[in-house]
Amino acid sequence: MRVIFVAPFFMETTLRFVNATADLPGVQLGLLSQDPFDKLPVALQKKLSAHWRVDHALGTEHLLHGVDGLRRKLGGCDRLLGPLEHIQVQVAQVRDHFGIPGMSAETIKNFRDKARMKDRFRAAGIPCARHTLVQSVADAWDFVRLVGYPIVLKPKEGSASQGTARVQNDAEMAHNLGWMRPSVENPVVAEEFITGLERSFETISIRGVPVWDSHTRYDPAPLSVLENPWIQWTVLLPREVETTDTQAIRKDARAALTALGMGTGLSHMEWFRRPNGSIAISEVAARPPGAQIVTLNSYAHDVDFYRLWSNLMVYEQFTPPARKYAAGAAFFRGQGRGNVIAVHGLDQAQREIGHLVVEARLPKPGMPQGATYEGEGYAIVRHPDTSVVEHALQRLISLVRVELGG
Repeated sequence: MRVIFVAPFFMETTLRFVNATADLPGVQLGLLSQDPFDKLPVALQKKLSAHWRVDHALGTEHLLHGVDGLRRKLGGCDRLLGPLEHIQVQVAQVRDHFGIPGMSAETIKNFRDKARMKDRFRAAGIPCARHTLVQSVADAWDFVRLVGYPIVLKPKEGSASQGTARVQNDAEMAHNLGWMRPSVENPVVAEEFITGLERSFETISIRGVPVWDSHTRYDPAPLSVLENPWIQWTVLLPREVETTDTQAIRKDARAALTALGMGTGLSHMEWFRRPNGSIAISEVAARPPGAQIVTLNSYAHDVDFYRLWSNLMVYEQFTPPARKYAAGAAFFRGQGRGNVIAVHGLDQAQREIGHLVVEARLPKPGMPQGATYEGEGYAIVRHPDTSVVEHALQRLISLVRVELGG
């Protein structure tokens, strides 16, 4: 099987997917990147059949050129993979151009264009927030007059709540419209703000048929995390496969995937459970989740979920694993600005929680402030009892404090 993997930058999580794909039996792997070949770990370099570097790995024309070069080196291409959110449409366009199997660009746009996504939800009767595509300042004010405050403004093709703003009054509205500058060429999406508990729901589908699902709980919601850079937060994957959450969302989640045209892959859905018990789907991505959720599934099921994803995408095969543990991630985020100058509470956390920790990337003095919502570090814990993991996560974010300065 000749596989080309698009990995613009050699981030740690991305390379886990690349490694897993390279280790599959019968795979010749070509890697396309913007980062140079010598930046790869030597062990991974040896697993590759070919590499091609482009100057701009987020551009379709550059990807077309690179994939064409790798196809010639490999003698063809049977699968083209690229899990990064911001290249989903471009990778699909390249698949369409060369006739490589996989979801088309038109289908992927259903997942990337948030206004288009919500239109399909509404047409299919799937519960979601009221919304509109804002192509001018006047459009935004018209929407506020219709639904009232608070509302959310977000990029049309955003991800992970990046660039998303909660707007609660006229002054905040004017400020956000000032920097977003909505236009026909640069539209944004306006949505009514939904209150409730925010969850994620992951589904593995093979040719549009759901074959497995999983769910996590955010504490607090991702938008609150982005609005407050000092908040330390957690993601919990319960041991229980069937919960009131899965029972509330599964039917609508599957209907949403059908409405968007999901093919083969691992999708990531974010949704809300309102105080009255009703649900509303926020958005869905046709790629693996972030926030260490793939890693949490690896620990909860005692398998390499990166390899399971690779096998799914290359061979369209997936055997549902048994869940043996609850798992959770605590994200450590600094207070202040600048580099890490001190990390407090690690000794106490080690005494209380150390026996539950299965993976950690701890903040260290001198390291720069983190550039993403995951902050300066994290710790992953697991235990057969979900309540034990819940308690451990809360203790970790209570005990560990990252001080920034300089």
